[in-house]
Amino acid sequence: MTLSEESISFLEEHIPELADAAFKQAYWAALASGSSVLISENGDLVEVFPNGKHKFIKHLPAATPVTPGQRLEIK
Repeated sequence: MTLSEESISFLEEHIPELADAAFKQAYWAALASGSSVLISENGDLVEVFPNGKHKFIKHLPAATPVTPGQRLEIK
């Protein structure tokens, strides 16, 4: 199946929405299965349990600002 440039552009525009929906679905599926989930909340790493309890794990470092196309070297 070959997609037109217009179809590809349309699909690419919806990637953020699809990714958001997939993350939310995985989050709720993990909690529903009885597992806990790690999330970032107000700059902290927090573990969320199926019963709604939140447990602080650690403070997260500040985000690293990047510009499109910039390459970073991880040491």
